[in-house]
Amino acid sequence: MIKTLTAYTSELDDEKLAVEQIKSQLNIHSSLLKNTVGIVACHYEFILSDIFAAICKEMPFDVAGTISSAQAVPGEKGALLLTLMVLTSDEVEFKTVVTPSLLNEPSKTIIESYTAACEEKKSLKPSLILTFAPFILQNCGDDYVNALNEASGGAPCFGTLAVDDTLDFANCFALANGEHHRDKMTMVLIYGELTPKFFVANISETRIMSKAAKVTKSAGPLLIEVDERPVIDFLNDLGLVKAGGTQYAMSSLPFLLDYNDGTPKVSKIMAVLTPENHALCAGAMPENSTLYLTSTDKDDVMLTTAETVEDIYREAADGSALLVYSCINRGMTLGSERFKEMELLNEKFSGKLFFMAASAGGEICPTQLSDKKAINRFHNNAFVACMI
Repeated sequence: MIKTLTAYTSELDDEKLAVEQIKSQLNIHSSLLKNTVGIVACHYEFILSDIFAAICKEMPFDVAGTISSAQAVPGEKGALLLTLMVLTSDEVEFKTVVTPSLLNEPSKTIIESYTAACEEKKSLKPSLILTFAPFILQNCGDDYVNALNEASGGAPCFGTLAVDDTLDFANCFALANGEHHRDKMTMVLIYGELTPKFFVANISETRIMSKAAKVTKSAGPLLIEVDERPVIDFLNDLGLVKAGGTQYAMSSLPFLLDYNDGTPKVSKIMAVLTPENHALCAGAMPENSTLYLTSTDKDDVMLTTAETVEDIYREAADGSALLVYSCINRGMTLGSERFKEMELLNEKFSGKLFFMAASAGGEICPTQLSDKKAINRFHNNAFVACMI
């Protein structure tokens, strides 16, 4: 059994007041069980002001998470917030891990860090791995997921890449125990009798704009050829770029990627065209996968979110906590109603299920689960949720 608590503060100036607000909401002296961990999401101003560090110093448990540009817990939502979800249990165990730098050989680093952290558990597989990574432009989120799959033997992974509201993503930190990391991943390994449930909303298939196209040449996140033709020709055929092929932002035109292995399609984003007229994507583009270009708007964002929230609601009686990450691109699509997904969560779950929601720069969530392993995927433009 897991007991869940949530708290928040908007205090950016007074460390003592911020700590008192968090402590009073959690009532930690009488609420905590044998094993406890905290999951945090906050605006980077809480790092620069040392409020995050001050709060962690006063918490008698590990705290891990990321920077985000928007966050919510029951009864509150906003940008300039620090939100904290506390998981505490007598039976379930939590282990916090901070990797070395991911700037060189990130996959090897993640595998070695995970293996070392699991040494005392030997062959016991975690019931869930919560994953919090900084946004590193040259790294690919799919590589993080694949490394954890390899190291854990397919344990379910759920988490986020940090995202801030600066133009150069300068403050996209992973967080752990009062410290912030621009190049390290933090993880929470959860052991015990736990059956997490996962939910994903991406883009309605009714929004598909193109016929199926096969990825015939790629290099990680670089899409080079589609249907054995340069990707620029594919985009030109759809009227998406001028013949000159200058750099063009594609984030408003996400697509669905079919791995052709029987698993659900995953949403991805084309970020820009390179000077070589290749499409740089926000995730790996495996050869022989199939892509479908789509369009999205605020109506489709809320339609898919509402459908997923209803799915969660039907199962909520079996849950003790709900952790949600929504791609920042969904918030941008919602425009002046950027908090509408979080408002919906408050409408449905306040007083019924403890939740924490935050914006994401990339989402990690399984698309299928079995007794043997999870099919973990790295998503863009998705709303993902984990209920435990």
